[in-house]
Amino acid sequence: MKFIGHTQEYLFLETIDGHSCDILKEQVESSLSILWFQSDTNILIIDGKEEVFYKNQIIFLTEFHQIVPKKIGKIRFLRFNRPFYCILDHDSEIGCKGILFFGASQLPVISLDQLDLEKFDTLWKMFTIEMKSNDNLQIDMLQMMLKRYLILCARRYKSQENYPQERNETDLVREFNFLVEQHFRNKHSVADYAELLHKSPKTISNIFSKMDSKSPLKYIHERISLEARRLLYYTDHPIKEIAYQLGFEDIQAFSRFFKKQEGISPSEFKEKRELGTIANSSGITT
Repeated sequence: MKFIGHTQEYLFLETIDGHSCDILKEQVESSLSILWFQSDTNILIIDGKEEVFYKNQIIFLTEFHQIVPKKIGKIRFLRFNRPFYCILDHDSEIGCKGILFFGASQLPVISLDQLDLEKFDTLWKMFTIEMKSNDNLQIDMLQMMLKRYLILCARRYKSQENYPQERNETDLVREFNFLVEQHFRNKHSVADYAELLHKSPKTISNIFSKMDSKSPLKYIHERISLEARRLLYYTDHPIKEIAYQLGFEDIQAFSRFFKKQEGISPSEFKEKRELGTIANSSGITT
């Protein structure tokens, strides 16, 4: 089911399977997608890496993720664009910027328990009913339901990821993630982001440590590495040009960085891509 408004608002809501999963590969400008898996062992290649997802897991994707379906059971699929609902404009209400979307290198995954399932199932049914309505209140109702859906997802993710309870700490983590998404090409150190946030690098590191999370520097490095993989995998740009785009002074520095992160050189990664031997999310196959 698809809703298209008068000013390019776009919302798509459907249960898809292996026969209808090509929509995952479609590019919709300024769109965000939510995939709720209804069956076990779903395999997607996301940004050149194979990922496996199971029943009642939910993932969150931006327009920048490159998706290739490999094995699909059933998925409740929701996609919307910025004109329909801009999460940046409504961040104070839903709090998902830097958590569910635009969270640097992290691919957010939530797992629903029985109590979650009741809430999500009810909301999905209401969503489906409203998609079939056709009156002057339809877009308002759909936006309200999407807002509720995003709030439920953000709450679940924060609870399972041990996010700080203090709002100022939570906000700092989210802003850090969002800033990394904006500046990773030319800002490579925690100190760079600490300056933007008017905090000390130690303060930022301590807050991440309270989450039992990877370090803030690891977030930065993983975001750079993700973009490097995307450029190496999906484009024919020379490695030297990719190094320049990602803010490295020379190809040697980029190669050392990439090999440390991925366990393989950029040239070897390109070669394996051409041979089709890049596979799982835990590393690079040989």
